[in-house]
Amino acid sequence: MSQAPEAPSPVVRPLRLWVLAATTLLGVVIFLWRLGSSGLVDETPPLFAAAARAMAESGDWLIPRVNGLPRYDKPPLVYWAMGFFYALPGQEHWNPLGTWAARLPSALASISVMLGLAQTLLRWPQQGQRQALTALAAALAFALSPLVLLWGRIAVSDALFSGCLAWSLLLSWRAYAGARRWWACWLVLGLAVLAKGPVALILFGLTLALFGGLQRDWRGLVRKLKPLRGLLITALVALPWYGLAVLVEGEAFVASFFGYHNLQRFTVVVNHHLQPWWFFGPVLVIASLPFTPLLLLGLAQALAGWRRPVQAGPPALSLQRFAACWLLAVLLFFTLAATKLPSYWIPATPAAGLLVALTAPKARRWAWGATVALAGVFCLAWAAAPSWLPLIHEPEMPALAQELLAAGWLPWASGLYGLAVGLALLGLRRDGAIALLGLQLPLVAFVPLALMPAWQVGDQLRGLPVRQMAQQVLRQRGPQEPLAMVGIMKPSLHYYGRQVVLYEGAEPVGLINLADRLAREGRQGLRPSAATTGSTVLLVIDQGTAALLPWRAVPHQQLASQGLYRLWRIQRTDLQGQAELLLQGGQRPDWDLPRPERY
Repeated sequence: MSQAPEAPSPVVRPLRLWVLAATTLLGVVIFLWRLGSSGLVDETPPLFAAAARAMAESGDWLIPRVNGLPRYDKPPLVYWAMGFFYALPGQEHWNPLGTWAARLPSALASISVMLGLAQTLLRWPQQGQRQALTALAAALAFALSPLVLLWGRIAVSDALFSGCLAWSLLLSWRAYAGARRWWACWLVLGLAVLAKGPVALILFGLTLALFGGLQRDWRGLVRKLKPLRGLLITALVALPWYGLAVLVEGEAFVASFFGYHNLQRFTVVVNHHLQPWWFFGPVLVIASLPFTPLLLLGLAQALAGWRRPVQAGPPALSLQRFAACWLLAVLLFFTLAATKLPSYWIPATPAAGLLVALTAPKARRWAWGATVALAGVFCLAWAAAPSWLPLIHEPEMPALAQELLAAGWLPWASGLYGLAVGLALLGLRRDGAIALLGLQLPLVAFVPLALMPAWQVGDQLRGLPVRQMAQQVLRQRGPQEPLAMVGIMKPSLHYYGRQVVLYEGAEPVGLINLADRLAREGRQGLRPSAATTGSTVLLVIDQGTAALLPWRAVPHQQLASQGLYRLWRIQRTDLQGQAELLLQGGQRPDWDLPRPERY
């Protein structure tokens, strides 16, 4: 009878510190390099940033508020984190575009996940692994996911939620593997609930349920994690804010946060995010490129014993199984959800990073061949970019292809992927872990040398005109003069202009809505008033909307022009007259109908 394998000894402390230091340095390059050099990306990040800044400036840290309205979409943890940085002095010097304060929670959370993955593998090495190399490779396999590269640098809640959930799951596995602090995972789970809501409990519980079944050690898992006491800890962390929010905001909060943003998003399609049931299959593939073949092989290896009635292996050697259950929990839950978005996959990316790193040293030839081939395809695609970039047509950025070609980063992109292919092939002669790091390290350099220059081009073409228009608004706006934006709606106008903005679409009903809202709608920072002789409204309108009826029929004075956008001053009586003509034609205002995501 063969003995169960014993877990390798932890990496010695000096080497462990060197690996964690290297992980931190690489995380700084990937997530913090020039983080504040571009403006906020429309459309969602300015809403998060504006609400967090308002918290810091008003001192009201309970309910996020943006553009004069409460924002019930997410719990407060991400707003608190952003607000902490907005409360630091000297913003005009170190945070002139507002992006450092708004993006730091996402960036720091992503770096913390890198450290959590590396530290876990250093403390609990898995069988047959080069311990230090595998730990570093797991951190990079997570960080270099295309989804993580994007969401780790923008001002939304997804990266922070993913970080909290990842740490809670890693700590739960560590407790199962022998760590003493069983309560730590439940404490961090409470933070995850404050970052996104009840979905944290579902993903955490579903992961443990799948792992208990695959590991066939339910009793050991329950004994070491103490779920009843653990859930009490989670409740003590998360429930006080929810209770206060219900007490202060009442039914409006319950209906919006629990009814719309949680239950309704799961049961019905919202915001037209209708996707087929298999949507997250392609997302899984894309989110781990070019390492996807290693991920698929690792997932298959981890699940190979699902139907075989074998005894549980040593808890300290079960990390690959745990990672597979973690990934499957995200896949199953969000596949069942009616509303599907690519960002919903981000909580699975740490598990994918573990599977890639643990599979590489023992991967089959086909998996390594496919991985290197995919990197080679990227190399050739970047080399051929001058032939396909002109095919991109973006109405908001008509000069995008031309500017990208002129930026000079395309040779770097192709060269770095080519170097990655070469280093991976050389490393394969020695060890799969070395080959994986050889493939990863040039892709780290891709971030400052290629990704960030491309990001800057997009910001200059798409974001800068809105920031410039916000400055024009500040110069042109009269006392108490209302401000509106129609057609292309950019929340960054509110963020950078620091004014309440009434947003409406380009359709004729938008004009009726605007006239009616100016007369009747009240919100913090805006008072309704009648359209009288001499009363005016500032209107930011894009050139496409300006050419449409009924907007072009409204008499206006053009005050400024920036990119696609025009700044008009309109007499309220002229706007009201055009609205009355549309009303006579059968149009009716609909702005006061319930809209949970209105801003």
